[in-house]
Formats: sequence, C-alpha cells, structure tokens
Amino acid sequence: MEERELRASIEQVRVGTLSRRRFVQAMVGLGLTAPMAAQMLASAGVAQAQTKTTYKPTKRGGGGALRVLWWQGATLLNPHFAVGTKDQDGSRIFYEPLAVWDPEGNLVPVLAAEVPSLQNGAVARDGRSVTWKLKKNVQWHDGKPFTADDVVFNWEYAADPASACTTSGTYKDIKVDKVDSHTVKITFPKPTPFWADPFVGVRGMIIPKHLFEGFKGAKSREAPANLKPVGTGPYRFADFKPGDLVKGELNPTYHMPNRPHFDTIEMKGGGDANSAARAVIQTGEYDFAWNLQVEDENLKRMEQGGRGKADITPGGNIEHVQLNNTDPWKDVDGERSSLKTKHPFLTDPAVRQALNLLVDRASVQEQIYGRTGIATANFLNEPKRFNSRNTKYEFNVDKANQILEAAGWKKGGDGIRAKDGVKLKIVYQTSNNPLRQKTQAIVKQAAAKAGIEMELKGVVASVYFSSDVANPDTYTHFYTDIQMYTTTMTQPDPETFMNQFTSWEVATKDNKWQGRNITRWRNEEYDKFFRAAESELDPVKRAALFIKMNDLAIQNIVVIPVVLRPAVAGISNRLKGAEQSGWDSNFWNLENWYRES
Repeated sequence: MEERELRASIEQVRVGTLSRRRFVQAMVGLGLTAPMAAQMLASAGVAQAQTKTTYKPTKRGGGGALRVLWWQGATLLNPHFAVGTKDQDGSRIFYEPLAVWDPEGNLVPVLAAEVPSLQNGAVARDGRSVTWKLKKNVQWHDGKPFTADDVVFNWEYAADPASACTTSGTYKDIKVDKVDSHTVKITFPKPTPFWADPFVGVRGMIIPKHLFEGFKGAKSREAPANLKPVGTGPYRFADFKPGDLVKGELNPTYHMPNRPHFDTIEMKGGGDANSAARAVIQTGEYDFAWNLQVEDENLKRMEQGGRGKADITPGGNIEHVQLNNTDPWKDVDGERSSLKTKHPFLTDPAVRQALNLLVDRASVQEQIYGRTGIATANFLNEPKRFNSRNTKYEFNVDKANQILEAAGWKKGGDGIRAKDGVKLKIVYQTSNNPLRQKTQAIVKQAAAKAGIEMELKGVVASVYFSSDVANPDTYTHFYTDIQMYTTTMTQPDPETFMNQFTSWEVATKDNKWQGRNITRWRNEEYDKFFRAAESELDPVKRAALFIKMNDLAIQNIVVIPVVLRPAVAGISNRLKGAEQSGWDSNFWNLENWYRES
C-alpha cells in the first residue's frame, strides 16, 4: 500500500466510512501488527478501541494463593532502579502506572481517570503537551491519598541525575506541573509523537512522595521502601528475599471493585526455565511461569500432560550478541570498558563482519528455539512497519576466513589468527541457560573454523541481571569482549527500545552503569536520526527514521541479532484473565487474574 492510500484509509476510519476493525485487519494482512495499526490511528486522531475484560469474580478475595515462578528472581522493588524484567515485574505487584498497554497496543487507564486523546483535548495538537486526569479516592497501602503531588515527585526523582535511575531517559527532558489535586500536565521540549512514555507501562510505575522525598538524589539507594514497597496496587507488601521470594497480600482498599481475586501472591525466584515450565504446564504446582526460554520440543512434550500450556505472545524481544566497543581488560580510573579506551580488535570492521557471518541463526532457530525464536537480521523487528527490508543474514565460514585474511589477520601455528601481536581470542559471556549455552557452542564451533578462539563464560542469571553496581559480572558492566541476552521491547512504539544505541545513554561508572547503551557505540548520524524521530509527528516519516537507525546499528555490526523471541509464559489451564501483552509487564493486568474451580 502506497503512502497516499494509507493516509486515505486512516481518514476513512476517522470519518466513519471504514470500520476500525476492517482497517486493522487490512494492516495485519499487509504485515503490520495490530498494535502498530492502533498507534497509527491514534496518531491521526482516531479514538482507540476499548479493552474488553471478562473478569467474573463478584467479590474481593477468596481465591487463595496465586503462585508464580520467575526463574530470575527480583533483586529490588523500586521500579526506577529496575534492571531487567524481573525487577520491573516484582515492583509491578505493588506499584502502578497511570496507564498500561494491552495486547493490541491500546492504552488502558489504571491510576488515570481516562486516557488522554486529541478528542478529549488532553493531547495538544502541536505534540508539545499532554494532560492526565487522575483517579480520585485512590490510597497508598498505608492509607495516604494518591494525588498529583506524587506524580510530580516521580518526575523530579527520576530526572535527578544523582538518583541514577534506569528510567531517567523518560523523564529528564520533560516538565511536569500540577494543575490541581488530581490533574497533571506534561510539557515536552519539542513536538513529541510518543507522548505515552512518562508514567505509562513498565517505566511509568509511581512511588509515593511521602516515603521517598527524603531520599531523592544521592540518598536514593538508602530508602527503606526500596525493599519494602508501599504502592497502590492490588497487593500489599508482605515479604521480600532478594533473588528468592516476593510475597504480597490482598489490598482491602484497592481502587477497582471485586479485585483482587487472590488472597496472596507468591513470586518465587531462582531455579531454571525448564523446571519452571514443568511446575506449571506438567505438574500444576504453580499457576504461572515467566519467560520460558526452553527448547520447543520440551514444551510440546510438557503440554501433553494437560495441566497448562505454553502461551506464545508476539512482541519485539530480541536475543542478540553485543560487541564491545571499549577495552574490557584495561582499567582506567577504576573502570573497565571505559569510554577512554578502544577495543583491541573489535573496532576493526573486518573482525565484526567475520563474527556476523559466524552466527548460524537458522540452526539456532531450527535446533533450539522452534516456535519460540525466529531467525532475524534486524534488531528492531516489531511492529512490522518498523521492520527493515534492507538487511539480510548469512552464515558463511569460508567468507569469514576470506575477510579476515584480506584484512591481515593471519593464522599462527596454533590455528588462531593474529595481527600486530594481537590474537583473536574472545571471551563470550551470557547467563546460565541451556538454550544460551547451546547457542554459544554453535557460534564457538564456527569461530574456530575461522581462526577465532572463544572462551565461553556463563554467569548465574541472578548475578548477570543483578542491579548491584559493585558486581563486575552484570551485563551492564560488560567486562568481556562479546555477550548475549534478550532486550525486551515493552512498548508498541520503538523510541525507548532504540535509545540504547544513543551516545547519551552509555553505561558508565559515573551513572552507576545504569545507562542503556551497553555496547558503548557512539555515532553522530544515529543520534541525529533519533532526535529527529523524537519530534516527527508524521507516523510514516517517523517509521522511516527508525528503520534508518536499525540499519545503522546492523551495518556497523554493533550487535548481531540472533532470534526474535515472542514472549513465552506457562499458564495453568485454571488461571483466567492472565492474557499476556507483548508491550508491557507480565503483570500489566494482574488485578484481573482469577482462578476457575
């Protein structure tokens, strides 16, 4: 469909001559996702569809214990410090944002009274501001009222560089004003098409001002509530053992009627993905299991038991290999992988090109992931409208050898290539997980045929994804040559997802390794495209900018995409309402979960 036809179709929906459903179906037929179709309509001023719920319980409580498994356990419970999904989800039990993303990419109000739009006048037509009306009569778990003051405080807290928040990129450039006790106005420094980032989804959970205002800035890590949350969510804090257990109990004053259904929630951490899958799908000991990075054949065998199922939800999560642009083996002012260094051989384009040719994506998909991982050449894959057609992947050991040979990397007597006294010896790290270790082995075998020696390093997941700034083995420190993990895409818009290649997001000692740019790659052209996309209100032109960003990262081989990973959860056949969204937390609608007898 040409741009002119696309704009004509959107206009037909706006004036009512084409139904929203038929438009979405047509876009899906063209390869777009439903969330992207919804976002296109919203950008054009078309009111969004209402999210339907089928919640059946007629009273609060009485459902007993909800038991869920996260094989990477939460390590802290402050959403502004969350390092990875485990911390975001652990925090989400207690804390809530103003709105969440449903499976179709629509916004659903939580602490907001309604979703802002062009139609209700809350979204400025020039894209420079958005006004949120807040629900009234919402209480924090300690009985204090939730008001606009809390929202304004969260902006001040996250925007303060001394707080060193992982969410700072969302809040540092905006301004938030209190209009009245239950209304706030966000002002952007320039036209902002993706206004639904602050206070929305996993980066939007709101903490109470009255418990954190004494711990803003340099004292942010000292707040007792970092480990004992007081939120507005369906469950109140009961217990927390970092890396092991998060426990909540029913909130009797929750602001939604007849919710929650369960009397308690136990989020058990640790173990591995295989045992978590068995505990839900095969034995039924647990109700829900997160992130089942398990070989597809094993999942299919487990499903034959009939206690549960593997729920596969489309999204933008990407398993990828990162290449370090800095030297992880040199210490500069107490910091390895410092911006003051360059990697001894990964800055050579020939070495990067060779590594890209040595990752056998097709075999990884066929032999390991099956339904749960699709081989891809792109970092940005979803929604489909942002998927570049300018890239392709190739597995070719002979070609890798030719490139290295031509670039002066010669094999020595030990079979390892070297140049100017530097040998191609690589430490390749990832978290301990059978699928990741098998992927490592496939890459190592191919690399050896090209004269590259790889030392495989596995780190316990609770350590690798830890938020401990003193821990040198976290993925954010990146103290090895290459590493592999999945970056999750938690919104149907790619802006936050793609800021991890911007120069201002580099993870350093100064920001406690909380910056999202882990590879430390910096490129002026990429930064320029990103800044342009931030203020481009035309959705068609904006998509083109994100495709250019993806192509720059791929052409420069900043990362090597391996497989696009749909979200895979284990869900008990008796657990209802736990519909998963590929664009938000696993707990995006936790208040609607219930069990059928």
